[in-house]
Amino acid sequence: MLKKGLTSIIDSNTQVLILGSLPSDESIDKQQYYSNPGNDFWKLINEVIGENIAALDYEAKIQKLQEHRIGLWDVYLEVERNGSMDSNIRNGVFNNFSNLKNVAPNLRLVCFNGKKAGGFEDKIRKHGIETKVLPSSSGANRKNSEKRIIEWQSIADVIA
Repeated sequence: MLKKGLTSIIDSNTQVLILGSLPSDESIDKQQYYSNPGNDFWKLINEVIGENIAALDYEAKIQKLQEHRIGLWDVYLEVERNGSMDSNIRNGVFNNFSNLKNVAPNLRLVCFNGKKAGGFEDKIRKHGIETKVLPSSSGANRKNSEKRIIEWQSIADVIA
């Protein structure tokens, strides 16, 4: 089944861009990044910015991200995928990142949320942008929570 990603949340103030692979079916249906309550993304962002935003409504969460100069987008524009698992992605069409530095001239770091998105790292680096692959925020990736939190908190050094 063909699935299309969400509109990017990025502007001229963005210093850190977090790229996922493609939103879950629930997130696509709601048109909200990381809307599945089983995903720990917003809890990890709490750790990054030092504020409890997980309980806020979606618009307020996005506003807080932007206040902290963090943007969101995905590696894929569209894919064929049954269900929401990254392992089911087939025939993906990548988003166009060639204009990224013009859209976000203050961009300092692109972080990939998990290994699937991280497979795209070389394509971003060729544009002269620093990158980092973070442990997935998926609820299925809680086995080493402390290490995951420490890795995600490294974003705070860039936006400080």
